[in-house]
Amino acid sequence: MQIYADNAATTQMSEEAMRTMIDTMQNWYGNPSSLYRIGQRAKEKLEEARAEIAQVINAQPREIVFTSGGSEADNQALLTAAILGRRKGKNHIISSAFEHHAILHTLKKLEKNGFEVTLLPVHENGIIRVEELEKAIREDTCLVTIMTANNEIGTIQPVRQIGEICRSRGVLFHTDAVQAVGHLPIDVQEMKIDMLSASAHKFHGPKGTGFLYVRKGIALQNLIEGGAQERGKRAGTENLPAIAAMAAALKEAAAGMEENAAHMAEVRDHLIRGLSEIPHSALNGDAVQRLPGNVNFSFEGIEGESILILLDMRGISASSGSACTSGALDPSHVLLSIGRVHDVAHGSLRLSIGETVTTEEADYIIQSVKEVVAHLRSFSPVWRDLTEGKKPFILK
Repeated sequence: MQIYADNAATTQMSEEAMRTMIDTMQNWYGNPSSLYRIGQRAKEKLEEARAEIAQVINAQPREIVFTSGGSEADNQALLTAAILGRRKGKNHIISSAFEHHAILHTLKKLEKNGFEVTLLPVHENGIIRVEELEKAIREDTCLVTIMTANNEIGTIQPVRQIGEICRSRGVLFHTDAVQAVGHLPIDVQEMKIDMLSASAHKFHGPKGTGFLYVRKGIALQNLIEGGAQERGKRAGTENLPAIAAMAAALKEAAAGMEENAAHMAEVRDHLIRGLSEIPHSALNGDAVQRLPGNVNFSFEGIEGESILILLDMRGISASSGSACTSGALDPSHVLLSIGRVHDVAHGSLRLSIGETVTTEEADYIIQSVKEVVAHLRSFSPVWRDLTEGKKPFILK
């Protein structure tokens, strides 16, 4: 049996996205910036994709800027807010302690350039408290950037409330929605979102393309200089086949969102119930306010990397944390931010299931994880110390 349970890292391209990508490469191969007919046909295809993407999140087509993915979109959004804020004498940015590294590393660079950053705690359930956000906003706050849903533990933030607070205080609000777009309903108007980042390969589109929503009236600052593509805000010939495939994938995801989310949530809860039977384990993040396909557990007395290797031998593809940091020896900053100690954070497992995973496959995952955890604990010196009472258990 082969089960792919790492959709938070990347998803398999849908057949419709692949068909669209190949069709675009064959029939819309012109440069959208060219004035002759073949180029203008490509331009029409580009704008058609822009309009389809905008419709899904209730934006205007001109508010969509194509990027290479979520990381580039995050960088451009933060740079824009920082430059615009500095022009007004505002040098304070608010974020959370468990953002993606595309956000956190950019904030570190901005701190070196004189900006002050406040990282809000996310507490044990992995959700910020809006009252703490409201208290953190100052006269010199130029940006609040809070992700819609966490890439590791899947917790969903109160984006609508955050947007309302920021709009009422005259502060720009950006959200990294890479894990949410295509999986959760997003309405940038109702949620009062000023900028939003998304990446195609998280909703069955191709890797290497994404988009940044920028509310009309915000002067987007360039990351890449050169030609006049994307209304002069992102130089470089547009990757039209990938963009068209992204639009097709997002349109398909939006059409099946309600049905797919209900199915994944049912399988997710089945997994949570089964894995909770393992002694001295704990679900990471809120049990309800989380992505429909996300399950993240910590198991005391073992290492997460060992779990992955043994699960892979059983045909199960999973993760021990963010895909961007899974090769690192340090424990997940996300798990540390919700209060997991180092020893417990090391023994984490993330299962991010897709729309096709069945309850029977979930049963196989549960049984496999139980057997793998028991096997690893059988020769773990840490587990021996815990069971012999030399060290106290942390997870009850």
